[in-house]
Amino acid sequence: MDQLLPDAPLVKFYRFLPGARAPERADRSAAGSMPMRAFRYCEAMRTASALGWYVFPPMNFRLMWDGANDVLWNYEKNDDWYPLESAQFPNFAPHFDSVAPPEAQGYAPPFLGSFKDPAGLMLWSGFVARTAPGWNLLVRAPANLTHSLGYETYEGIIETDRWFGPLFVNLKLTRPDVPIAFDANYPFLQVQPVHRSLCGDALDQFDVVERIEDLQPADWADFHRTVSKPMQDPHRPRGEYAVQTRKRRQGEDEPGEA
Repeated sequence: MDQLLPDAPLVKFYRFLPGARAPERADRSAAGSMPMRAFRYCEAMRTASALGWYVFPPMNFRLMWDGANDVLWNYEKNDDWYPLESAQFPNFAPHFDSVAPPEAQGYAPPFLGSFKDPAGLMLWSGFVARTAPGWNLLVRAPANLTHSLGYETYEGIIETDRWFGPLFVNLKLTRPDVPIAFDANYPFLQVQPVHRSLCGDALDQFDVVERIEDLQPADWADFHRTVSKPMQDPHRPRGEYAVQTRKRRQGEDEPGEA
């Protein structure tokens, strides 16, 4: 994979909405929420948590679904609720037109948009992303980080090296008649780099060993080294997998660690 990594940044984020918090590298502690035991000993969780970048809502706002077809929203300290069809970020459309070239004026991306399907909507992060050639972005909920039970996040892969448009996500509201809050300082998305070579037929190349009797001596040797040998040692150190994995990463940054 090293030969695939570009010399330039793997991804560049372009802030469109003024004041939107910039994306940040996801960290191995899941923004400090991971249990200490998992953080110390479960390298698999730490690695998954740190893969990609956190994306934040561009402002504080709330959504509410009536359980049928209608969604309402309000923002910041505004007490009024507005029916949601397509909503612009406050004061953004005239600002967009003031800086955009003539051919782009009038096409400010909407901040929120509702679907025909009940409780479905689109939410824009306020950013556009561009990746290095051959790289896509997987847009998903943050790994190992809890969020409101009032909505579900649909995952999507965007060819961001070719498509220079809003970095958005599709959501489905799941709890009727309850305000669902989005905090501008709490990540609601994690975007992860995926090489485009993995999005086609490459994943068709897999195999299944049907029976345990078909394992080869080399397989049993690896199982013994990984599982049974450590279990036979009453004095084995905790988190040996984590220790060995971190040794292989010597010299790399460890986001979230002191």
